[in-house]
Amino acid sequence: MKNRLMQPSLALVALVAGFASAVTAQSNSGSITATAVVQQPINVVGAGDLDFGSVFPGVPVTVALADAGAGRFDVTGQASAPVNLTFTALPTDLNNAGNLLPVSFTSGYNTLNAPGGATPFAPGSGASTSLSGTGALFVFLGGTVTPAVNQVAGTYNGTVTLQVTY
Repeated sequence: MKNRLMQPSLALVALVAGFASAVTAQSNSGSITATAVVQQPINVVGAGDLDFGSVFPGVPVTVALADAGAGRFDVTGQASAPVNLTFTALPTDLNNAGNLLPVSFTSGYNTLNAPGGATPFAPGSGASTSLSGTGALFVFLGGTVTPAVNQVAGTYNGTVTLQVTY
């Protein structure tokens, strides 16, 4: 008789165990899509050197943004993207075999291929702006050289580097 009483109990245990495993085996899932939009890379080209021309001892020479000798950088990248402009190399002197010629810079930028209407910014401080709707930006650089009255004759050079980042 003991066996008979055990049979329904074992059956009940098996039935409950079957429901328990069915409940724990239930699952659900969802999916998402991972996306990334790769933007146009920034390209910066030194398009025109800042040229002070012939300079005489003791006579400062200034090249304005709209002058033919103004320096120019052409920037291209993602249309309408905001960018930061930083001059990473901006000399305080031009050099000729150890002889130094003091130089200071003025600059401006705009989205037209001309300095007229350029928005000025202090080269040492950098600036934030946006590329045009076609992804272009032009940065113009002017400045002043101040030769001493006993300035050594020769060709003086210095490197100006503009870094543009998104």
